[in-house]
Amino acid sequence: MSKWQRMARPVATIALAGALAVSLQGCVGIVVGGAVVGGLAATDRRTLGAQTEDKEIALKANSRLSSTVGDAGHVDVTSYNRKVLLTGEVKDEKTRQAAEQEVKQITGVQAVMNELEVVGISNFGSRSNDLFITSKLSATFIDSRDLNANSIKIVTERGTVYLLGRVTEHEGKVAADLASGVSGVTRVVKMFEYITDEELKEMNAAQGARS
Repeated sequence: MSKWQRMARPVATIALAGALAVSLQGCVGIVVGGAVVGGLAATDRRTLGAQTEDKEIALKANSRLSSTVGDAGHVDVTSYNRKVLLTGEVKDEKTRQAAEQEVKQITGVQAVMNELEVVGISNFGSRSNDLFITSKLSATFIDSRDLNANSIKIVTERGTVYLLGRVTEHEGKVAADLASGVSGVTRVVKMFEYITDEELKEMNAAQGARS
């Protein structure tokens, strides 16, 4: 296991435990795409500017959706490389569309992937199970020699796993295959931004020069 893997495993566990406490308390939660802590930002394949913007976008979206959705829904916001994924539950189609429009108006947002469903709000058990799936998959990615786990964002909603990140086609296939093999996963949705092998080599060279 590499030095990064040894460091990432316990940090990821702590971050996921904190996410569990936060996400189960409110109706609108934030899942900010990027490194689990600032110290891992250098291994993220987004620019530092994009990482900062993603955090700002998620905060703004959370604020807007608190009033748009209210207590009648549960929405998670994930911003990765200025593309926003909305997951969770809302009371009707009108609210679903309103949530998407609110996020589209935020400066810097390039696209909105609206995966909100018009169903009843998920319960404590369902969300706990989703976070457990995310933690298992995160550990699996960290252990994989074919992946840079910090380059992939995992979002789980009612057993469906959404995968975001800047990856090669090979990495995307490996990640999806690993996700489909995790107990409790009912569906895997790839929302990757694909890069070439040459682009990956250039990124790795740049990271090595900074370290």
